[in-house]
Amino acid sequence: MKRKGILIVVSGFSGSGKGTLMKRLLSQYPDTYALSISATTRAPRKGEEHGREYFFISKDEFEKMIVKGELIEYARYVENYYGTPRVYVEQKLDEGKDVILEIEIQGALKVKQAFPDTLLLFVTPPNAAELEKRLVGRGTETMDVIRSRLDRACEEAEGMDSYDYLIVNDELEACVSQMHEIIRGEHHRSFRNEVFIKEIKEDLEKLKRR
Repeated sequence: MKRKGILIVVSGFSGSGKGTLMKRLLSQYPDTYALSISATTRAPRKGEEHGREYFFISKDEFEKMIVKGELIEYARYVENYYGTPRVYVEQKLDEGKDVILEIEIQGALKVKQAFPDTLLLFVTPPNAAELEKRLVGRGTETMDVIRSRLDRACEEAEGMDSYDYLIVNDELEACVSQMHEIIRGEHHRSFRNEVFIKEIKEDLEKLKRR
């Protein structure tokens, strides 16, 4: 029986290390996972390619996709649209890949509403002090920006209990293993195996009638 992939949404605080975690997971299990590629109306930055970092499309094309229901979720940031194309995700799921969307809490809850079988994972550092340490340790942002990220984290923390699992990113390799095991286990949930259950029930009935 061919296994269908699971749609997985990964969210987390800025500084939680979710980007690094995703890269490591995908590099270790390239045949298992696919990272969803978003569509955007913003212009490509230097070194970015259509179909790799993003699907770069016009505002008119994007708005047509909204009307036709061709996006799983979308949002608008600073005059540009960002969204998850339904066709790409469904194609990868049908291929048996587990598709990962790395999006914010609001988008994650929209996806869960549209696709109730979605697995929601929230990545967090072990404590708030570690989060601040990581943000400062980047050395790329002013203290004002870091403070705004911590304020945003306070807001995001209110939605943590909407997620199926919390992934505490303390030691990277252990965290990658933990995430992989959670997803593997999820494939054995009974509601994800309705076809198998139906088939075995029918086969048992046939045996009983012999």
